[in-house]
Amino acid sequence: MSGAGRKRVACVGVYILDVLARPIDALPTTQQAVLVDEIKMAPAGTAGGTAVDLARLGHDVLAVGAVGDDAAGEFLVGILAREGIDTSAIAVKPATATAATVLPISSTGVRPAWHVRGATTTLGPADLPMDAIAGVDALHYGGVSALPGLDGEASRDLLAYAKENGVLTTADCLGIKRDDTLEVFGPSFPYVDVFMPNRGEVELLTGLRSPEDGARALHALGPRSVIAKLDADGCFGVGPEGEFHIPAFDVPVVDTTGCGDAFCSGVITGLLAGWTLEEAAWLGTAAGAQTAGGLGSDAGVHDLDDTMNFLDHHRTRVAS
Repeated sequence: MSGAGRKRVACVGVYILDVLARPIDALPTTQQAVLVDEIKMAPAGTAGGTAVDLARLGHDVLAVGAVGDDAAGEFLVGILAREGIDTSAIAVKPATATAATVLPISSTGVRPAWHVRGATTTLGPADLPMDAIAGVDALHYGGVSALPGLDGEASRDLLAYAKENGVLTTADCLGIKRDDTLEVFGPSFPYVDVFMPNRGEVELLTGLRSPEDGARALHALGPRSVIAKLDADGCFGVGPEGEFHIPAFDVPVVDTTGCGDAFCSGVITGLLAGWTLEEAAWLGTAAGAQTAGGLGSDAGVHDLDDTMNFLDHHRTRVAS
């Protein structure tokens, strides 16, 4: 990968402990035991999932988020540390639960979710290690509209500070949690290099059914570039270099949990290597497709060489 190298990346935002099981095609309504093939716990969230994938792609990752003072928080921080992630900026909030999600995954990959927002809602400006952030190469803001303590003036100040220090800035959503998201987060957009919402988030933010038109409308609000993640339809990007559409790879799907986070990690990695936005989005597409092949957000990406080989193989198939 031309220009590749170990970079320092801060992932600020939502950190979740996922508990997943598959296959679950019906939810029992009586007290009974049902055997399944797989149960696992995994780090997740639009900061947490991206942090793990970035670490596996060879970067030095600083996790900035919040967990509760409970066993789930200890476990989540332990998993992140095992991935080689710097957890020194994870705030432990007393008398608060760690954000967690239960996901019963069907045999076709459908994934309803039961979620506790927990400590994520308490993350605020006082928890941000600004000196450390000034020294990173990239900052990923994971959880637009899901971070009530940061979205707004605090996110604007954070992202503006990062840009002042020459940091690549990216942002993603975790659903749209409030109706005034554009009003609240809009002032932060001029300091975002790449905004990467999914199809549903684009529609909720803009009211436009066409994700392409929605991405263009979001781009007009100030981010340097916007990539709309379109699930089985790939992705659509718009920025200073123009527009592009990249198709999804034809791969077996087990579980799509974390595919968007993996996509973001690939885009960030490509941009840090000096690639164009479109080339970086190809790497993001590969990382997302890898993650769809296993259970949980940490199931796909293993290392950069593996993801590059996956990209080369499937991009050749797309071209043919």
